[in-house]
Amino acid sequence: MVFIAPDNGSRPFRFRRSALFLPASNARAIEKAKTLAADCVIFDLEDSVAAEARETAHANLLEMVRGGNFGASERIIRTPAAGDAGFAEAFEVALQCAPDAILLPKVETLEPLQTASGLLAQNGSDATLWIMVETPLALMNLSSIAAFGDPLAALVVGPNDLAKTTGARMEKGRAVMQPWLMQVVAAARAHRLAVLDGVYNAFRDLDGLAEECAQGAAMGFDGKTLIHPAQIDAANAAFSPSGTVLARAQTIVAAFEKPENAGKGAIQIDGEMVERLHLEEAEKLLAAVKQLPAS
Repeated sequence: MVFIAPDNGSRPFRFRRSALFLPASNARAIEKAKTLAADCVIFDLEDSVAAEARETAHANLLEMVRGGNFGASERIIRTPAAGDAGFAEAFEVALQCAPDAILLPKVETLEPLQTASGLLAQNGSDATLWIMVETPLALMNLSSIAAFGDPLAALVVGPNDLAKTTGARMEKGRAVMQPWLMQVVAAARAHRLAVLDGVYNAFRDLDGLAEECAQGAAMGFDGKTLIHPAQIDAANAAFSPSGTVLARAQTIVAAFEKPENAGKGAIQIDGEMVERLHLEEAEKLLAAVKQLPAS
């Protein structure tokens, strides 16, 4: 089942099944991203870009991303952490590119959100903010961070940094991390934010990726962050509603549209009681799925 989060005011639901990280210093990767089926492309100015390559990365963004056509993909730029060397310059470059969102790494308190939202307001930007949840302090403060309000729009799990900063092992099935992952999902749902699962490092292990995508979808994540284009198809498949789910939604809508069910709060469908809350979920799902390309 794919969870369709409630609309959040000016931010209606959209699919974010696949969010591909790529280094902004790699012009070839940026150009290729224009042809990919990723729902989101995250141009990285943080971990994947060495200090000596930042100038090139900034130039690439201004030349290729500003005004560039990436189809239906959302454009997100990840800056260095607020307070780090290069943050101010990177944020300014990001603003000039007019992205859909700016992703802040290593957010542990409200201060980076306050700084970034102030910069957005000063520059009249309508970009939203996404944040990485990747440290123990971020988990401890997650309730207040997720409650920040506009322009915060999404939480993104950073499992590699979580493992590094806690000593937790990155093992198949992620058993030791599951409580933290569900904590992030709960915080996002409580405040109507999008929420993306972390990356799967073994990018050639497509079977393992598919298993972890399925796990993330079962947990309630909207999609998965990726590190290689070969991972896009698995993420899109796992976080898309199945034919069975869509057929069920259509059945529910059709049943409630019958004259004899007008005004009823609950009806029987195939021996199961179905309430109007299920109708609302079905209608949201069918409306949202119209975003997806025809297969």
